[in-house]
Amino acid sequence: MQPERFELRADPEGLAAQLRARVPAPTSVHEAVAEIITGVRQGGDEALIAYTRRFDTAGTEPGPLQVSDDELDRAARALSSDVRRGLEQAVENVSRVAKAAPRASDPVRFDGHEVILREAAVRRAGVYVPGGRAPYPSTVVMGAVTARVAGVGDVVVGAPPGPDGDVHPVVLGACRLAGVSSVYRMGGAQAIAALAYGTESVMPVDVIVGPGNLYVQEAKRQVFGQVGIDGFAGPSDVLVIADAEADPEPVALDLLAQAEHGPGTLVIAVSTSAPLLELLNERVGAGNDTGAVGALVHAADLGLALALAEAFAPEHLELIGPEAERLAPSVSRAGCLFVGAGGATAFGDYVAGSNHVLPTNGAARFSSGLSPAHFRRSFAEVRIGAGAGALARAAAPVARAEGFELHARSMEARIRDNTSHDPQRRDRPQDR
Repeated sequence: MQPERFELRADPEGLAAQLRARVPAPTSVHEAVAEIITGVRQGGDEALIAYTRRFDTAGTEPGPLQVSDDELDRAARALSSDVRRGLEQAVENVSRVAKAAPRASDPVRFDGHEVILREAAVRRAGVYVPGGRAPYPSTVVMGAVTARVAGVGDVVVGAPPGPDGDVHPVVLGACRLAGVSSVYRMGGAQAIAALAYGTESVMPVDVIVGPGNLYVQEAKRQVFGQVGIDGFAGPSDVLVIADAEADPEPVALDLLAQAEHGPGTLVIAVSTSAPLLELLNERVGAGNDTGAVGALVHAADLGLALALAEAFAPEHLELIGPEAERLAPSVSRAGCLFVGAGGATAFGDYVAGSNHVLPTNGAARFSSGLSPAHFRRSFAEVRIGAGAGALARAAAPVARAEGFELHARSMEARIRDNTSHDPQRRDRPQDR
């Protein structure tokens, strides 16, 4: 990967747009995905298995659609001891961080009524775990553990089987350790359709989360509204701000590690130090060509470097070196922020406890990483007592101004109901 060189002396927003433009817009798969979703909705299991055979197993007959509990138990027992320890540590750390999420519960009291803000978990959640280039047990942990902490009763996983017709054993083992309820051998847009609408074997879910290829993301876009989703995941990216005191070797490794995600991945280093950038150019340029897009930006000062990061809104932002690390309190746009020489983005992918399902393509401007909030919905519980009369007098004129006479009457009717039990209230609605 040969990174392109840039100078940043003004207009960080313009450079951020220029960097994003280095990754071409994906080809539209809207019609192809719509056809698959319609096929699964109408054809159920038969269509789902046919698409699995066509897209995932290269024509090989896949195993039974749902993975049995015995298979999951065997997969968990077969995990190598070091992989099992790593996954168990990830489960523990992601669970602890997810449990730290605040929840509102105190009632808001008024004169005569109160409003209680409540939360409830969705009943069923689906976690899509991609396959293809490699197995991703870490994605199982990020999705399933967070859903469990949120209080979801039924957490299911859809994962594509390989040419042998089965899901990779390390994924199945992670499913067992993470407390997954059911696992289905299905991938791609057809898996998203099955999770959203259900088939004879797959019960529909309320929320679908997880990364995936262009077909998966387009399918999530098309079923949104039928189910909730976490967002639309595009190519991965990392932006590293490193000052002159940063060690170039770990910075280079962080860039190369992110580049392992393959074509379309953006890896960017920003520094005020020209010598550091030169060393990074040599080291990164000598790395394997994964199809990732690299950029090295020489900034006139760290203020401009921060402005570029804020405009770019990276999925991962690293601050390395004492001067760069002081920027941390000013960061507001990043999927996940890693501060300090020890803060490799890769830790967040596995065991730091933060979630690796993060907003991409600049969506950190308005979106957040996966958290229990994606699996919970909030609603208000309203209790109106003696305050109904005052509320009705305030609201009824507004309802009539909007043309809703019966809205007004339904509120005014409560004046009689409440004041009949309130000896201090003598007013009644006007006769009509």
